[in-house]
Amino acid sequence: MTARQRRLLPLRLDFRTGLPVYLQIIQQIRRHASSGRLRPGDQLSTVRETAAQLGVNFNTVARAYRLLDDAGVVSAQQGRGTYVLEKAAVKQTGSMTLQALAAQYIAEAKRHNLSEAQIVAMVTRRLKLGTDSSHAGDNDG
Repeated sequence: MTARQRRLLPLRLDFRTGLPVYLQIIQQIRRHASSGRLRPGDQLSTVRETAAQLGVNFNTVARAYRLLDDAGVVSAQQGRGTYVLEKAAVKQTGSMTLQALAAQYIAEAKRHNLSEAQIVAMVTRRLKLGTDSSHAGDNDG
């Protein structure tokens, strides 16, 4: 794996979606890696550079990079940088997608002033209904 010059990625955040910033960063880096915009061996900008570019907290970017490393999308090498791994390791994982959907659902529910107890109750009811599509249009609120 050869290191290429580090560059800032064109990451864009939308604070209106309710999707946590770290998940937006993860999704965009995954998309860049799977589309070929980022190639295996490319070095990501540092956590500090990315945080400054996006105007977000250092820890938010560090969390995104750590989760990308855990998912096998990048390799974070202490003191050397963070590098994109081979394309085979960049496949979208179901758990990351589900985490993003869950975060989006929770943010939307909170925007509608639902309490945590109400959110849990809705999810519990939906789980008990199973995947029966005849209930898909039910209003749980």
